[in-house]
Amino acid sequence: MSRNNREPGYRLERREPRGCNSRGSIGAARFSPLNPHSAIRNPKKQQGLAIVLALLVVALATTAASYMVWQQQLLIRQSENLTALAQGQAVARAALDWGRLILAEDGGQGNKVDHLGEDWARSLEPTPVEGGQFVGKISDAQGRYNLNSLTDRDTDGVVFRRLLTVLELPSDLANAVRDWIDADDQVSFPGGAEDLDYLGGNDPYRAANRLLIDINALYRIKGFTPEIVKRLRPFVTALPRGTPVNVNTATAEVLTALFEDLGLDAAKDLVEKREKDAFDDLNAFKERTKTLKLLNPNMIDVKSDFFLLNAAVQFSRTELSYLALVQRQPAGRPKLLWQRQQ
Repeated sequence: MSRNNREPGYRLERREPRGCNSRGSIGAARFSPLNPHSAIRNPKKQQGLAIVLALLVVALATTAASYMVWQQQLLIRQSENLTALAQGQAVARAALDWGRLILAEDGGQGNKVDHLGEDWARSLEPTPVEGGQFVGKISDAQGRYNLNSLTDRDTDGVVFRRLLTVLELPSDLANAVRDWIDADDQVSFPGGAEDLDYLGGNDPYRAANRLLIDINALYRIKGFTPEIVKRLRPFVTALPRGTPVNVNTATAEVLTALFEDLGLDAAKDLVEKREKDAFDDLNAFKERTKTLKLLNPNMIDVKSDFFLLNAAVQFSRTELSYLALVQRQPAGRPKLLWQRQQ
């Protein structure tokens, strides 16, 4: 076609042979993993790719093996922990049975007095067993103020209000506890609370109108905060019926609450003397405190029926602690009222 016959905009271009650069020389072929012919032309790059793939496979295999070993170690550890837990529970139950046996022997001797100089009051030192150790302790539950006595022996709450005052807590809390456990729906003033007070809250509920089973029930009673319960816990208990305070085992704070005019320092001095010479009967106690005004004669005694058993066990990495309440019987082992793991 002549130059004059070409269509407008049409231009002839020179096509260079394949594999040539702009200068007409043969260039190196580009490698493409999708082009098998290019890999054949570059064996060194093919070897590098194989090495990378091999390293990747080794890394994945190593990761999988490490994970399986870790899983196996975890299963072994769990099995060891379960075995230690079972052993610890068995030893803890045995320790609680030991406590019941000690109390049975003490009661079988015809003792009419319980004091801190007796065998049951001695803590069991750490005792080694195969794979671990355990310790045990028996404490007198009647050495504390029994909150359920508010419906029985301390019906006017005078002793409990005195205890609250000694502990620097609001004395009106005594009425709140009494309303919680009594059977009627009449509010005690001041500080009492019945159903209407609890039903009006964000989480409505009714007053229990029955005896306390556990001290933790105080959290649901009007006026009791976690700080108050923590302060009160070492000095109170909740037993199945109203009980007097054992003056041979009571703390100085509880002894102070029994009298109108006994100071805390004088009560501590009384406790110190009591350790050397326990009260053989109520007359001996009254004689030693004859100059003081006893608030409620029905709230004192020198013997106890209810005891707390505590067993702490350690096996390998497992630590357990059990608490049980028992009631001493006229004959035989004390009756187990409840037990729980702490």
